[in-house]
Amino acid sequence: MICMNKTYTIKVSVKKQTLSLFKDGHIVKHFPVSTSKFGISNKAGSNKTPLGLHKIVRKIGNGVPTGTVFVGRRNQGWVTPLLKKKPKVNQDRDRITTRILRLRGLESEVNKGEGIDSYKRFIYIHGTLHEWLIGKPASHGCIRMRNRDIVKLFDIIPSGTMVLIENG
Repeated sequence: MICMNKTYTIKVSVKKQTLSLFKDGHIVKHFPVSTSKFGISNKAGSNKTPLGLHKIVRKIGNGVPTGTVFVGRRNQGWVTPLLKKKPKVNQDRDRITTRILRLRGLESEVNKGEGIDSYKRFIYIHGTLHEWLIGKPASHGCIRMRNRDIVKLFDIIPSGTMVLIENG
């Protein structure tokens, strides 16, 4: 249940590979994440994680089973087995699973505007098939979380929650 009289904020540390949830300025929880394996950048097509202040503008996947696969933000109607360790067969597809928190950049010339827009780049916080990689850079620009963690976060925060992605 969302407590509407509390203010939630999120800070993502690329260096630490963590997502920290705050309520009224006090830390509530740290989650391990994976940001881009290509580094940080705001440029479209870079597959890198953008820095700066963002807002969660859309929550997608409420109530679907853990492991539900999304393509183009649409539920594909099937659930993928979640991989806790690296499989013997290469599974390099960057599947988006379970929940999506869509981000909009709020800083002109940082993460908002022509060729650098986080929203148009489809930057999300989302669940992943690649749970064994959580805690180290591994994504194609988004912020990946363990599926159980994205469900917890999704259920707590409202749309409109501010997200600061920083290098430190």
